Amino acid sequence: MDQNTKLIGVGAAGAVLSMLCCVTPLLAVLLAALGLTAFVAKLDYVLVPLFLASIALVIFALVRRQRSCAAKTPEPT
Repeated sequence: MDQNTKLIGVGAAGAVLSMLCCVTPLLAVLLAALGLTAFVAKLDYVLVPLFLASIALVIFALVRRQRSCAAKTPEPT
């Protein structure tokens, strides 16, 4: 597995994990039942930048892969 494939995998996994911000309302209800709502207040400040960084990582790896593929094609003689 090449480095670009690993970068795409890590970026996609980070994006999926950071999409937990969509689950924040559900977490608020569940944590309210446990009396732990203080932890919910700061979740979006962490998850949204993590999501954006993960998407940027995937875009970076895709562009890097495209450029490396273009460099590997032999020129016609």
